[in-house]
Amino acid sequence: MDVQKIMVVGAGQMGSGIAQVCAMAGYDVFLHDLKQEYVDRGLATITKNVTRQVEKGRMTQEEKESILNRITPSIDLNNASNVDLVIEAVVENMEVKTSIFSQLDEIAPEHAILATNTSSLPITEIAAATKRPEKVIGMHFMNPVPVMKLVEIIRGLATADEVYQTIEDITHKLNKVPVEVNDFPGFVSNRILMPMINEAIYTLYEGVATKEAIDEVMKLGMNHPMGPLTLADFIGLDTCLYIMETLHEGFGDDKYRPCPLLRKYVKAGWLGRKTGRGFYTYE
Repeated sequence: MDVQKIMVVGAGQMGSGIAQVCAMAGYDVFLHDLKQEYVDRGLATITKNVTRQVEKGRMTQEEKESILNRITPSIDLNNASNVDLVIEAVVENMEVKTSIFSQLDEIAPEHAILATNTSSLPITEIAAATKRPEKVIGMHFMNPVPVMKLVEIIRGLATADEVYQTIEDITHKLNKVPVEVNDFPGFVSNRILMPMINEAIYTLYEGVATKEAIDEVMKLGMNHPMGPLTLADFIGLDTCLYIMETLHEGFGDDKYRPCPLLRKYVKAGWLGRKTGRGFYTYE
């Protein structure tokens, strides 16, 4: 299947990163969100990222301009009537995602593939909100998207082989590494990562060590580039909690029970870097 036009739904941290790498790979991209201010913020992030590449000598001014010219802002979902692929990157909430997929199913051309950047939710359930489950697939990018190489590609129960192959080929064109994963809660990345972060929060909660000590042990002892509590702040504690709840509900196993301290921080609005306070305080 020949994909030339892509719509990214959601202009936040993940969506703007996905739009950037798609434009850098030569695709025409609609960057869509509910409000113009959200789209503008996403475009500002992309502009800042590619400007930095020019300053470092990794990209010419002409290349930067042509990348930005390939991105069209959108606040009208009907723009999906003109694309070959939609990549959804909105909040990690099943009701929101199924509502968007149901609308996209009505708007997007019959041949269009509908992909979701969900980090933990079942692809099969999202696909069931459409009349084209064979064309629905998971395309889970890592954060920050322009830097991280991995894309988990997740087939739903009905995903067609041709659709999988198309998405794998596109992932290579984006200069990413595709890894095929089956449709289980949390897939591979978050099924392993989030319980580790949750356990780090338990060690803090139980007074085993300070937050700095816990992060230092994992950085120096396990060679992790950042400690689990710093990483949790970077991801967003609300996102960490939501994924742990998805794992807990999906497997029905108490080993995935979210730490009470994680719940308390989220209720306090201490969500990490994005709110200026999580396990650490940010200026």
